[in-house]
Amino acid sequence: MNKLLRNRLTWPLAALVALLILNQVFRSDFLALRVQDGHLYGSLIDILRNGAPTALIAIGMTLVVATRGIDLSVGAIVAIAGAVSCAYIAASPDPTSLATAGTAVVIAVVAGLVLGIWNGFLVSVIGVQPIIATLVLMTAGRGIAQLVTGGQIVSVTNDHYKSIGAGYAFTLPISILITAVVLAVALLLTRRTALGTLIEAVGINPVAARLAGIRARNITWIVYIFSAVCAAIAGLMISSNVTAADANNAGLYIEMDAILAVVIGGTSLAGGRFNLLGTVIGAFIIQTLTTSVYTLGIPPEVTLVFKALVVIIVCLLQAPAARSALLRFRPTTKPSTKEKVAI
Repeated sequence: MNKLLRNRLTWPLAALVALLILNQVFRSDFLALRVQDGHLYGSLIDILRNGAPTALIAIGMTLVVATRGIDLSVGAIVAIAGAVSCAYIAASPDPTSLATAGTAVVIAVVAGLVLGIWNGFLVSVIGVQPIIATLVLMTAGRGIAQLVTGGQIVSVTNDHYKSIGAGYAFTLPISILITAVVLAVALLLTRRTALGTLIEAVGINPVAARLAGIRARNITWIVYIFSAVCAAIAGLMISSNVTAADANNAGLYIEMDAILAVVIGGTSLAGGRFNLLGTVIGAFIIQTLTTSVYTLGIPPEVTLVFKALVVIIVCLLQAPAARSALLRFRPTTKPSTKEKVAI
């Protein structure tokens, strides 16, 4: 019991299950799944599909936070990725072809790569504080996206591009599969190679890590590049889902949801140990909260308060003091008659 209560995944999973049960109580078909035209449909699938971009960004954010950093620019990178991909498709002589969609995806990912290099350069080479370095791109990024789109919402008609956010493969939405692949790759690289240990070492004490021979600058650069690429792919999901680029609203405040997902998942903002699986659970908790608002009929004006209360409760339950209090009140087994005699 003690080990279960101390596990970092226990409380996020409990919160997610509680939210799903609550929705099932108010709507009897909430957990129901159906197959139509070879595709899975249902509220659970909607939560996974709509939460995939946030989960993807949060995966990248987790590694940044593990190095004592923060990336506030992911929302702007989402807008830029959507803007450059849709602008390219709209200006292409063959806007409906697979080649055009493929080139647009490559352009968006390369844009994310360049922006990640920029963030990493400011943090690891120049030595700018992460919150300030990424705030620069957070502020200027939407302006760049608006310049690309000319301040307009750029709509495209390309079925291949649309499939990134709205398509299906193996009965599941492609966006879910993309997030699952990125999560698997991140887990493989951080738990089956030395990369995860190096990231934790840099986050715990960057000076000691450098003195131990770890190239802290390179590790920091890598995590910011990875975070930006994840944000760019999420931008492709969001823009392709609506087949349009909206530089003003795409990815707006998604950096806050990503940071919340990281915290709910059990990763400390002080750096060091991180939990990618917990982060993904946290992202889907946030998406389930959004879905619960509509299911429970909560007025829009108190939506943010409702979400904040749930997040605060989960975070408090994860606090060492709260876990210690729960362990203090756990039921204890009385000694048997034989044990009393032995005593």
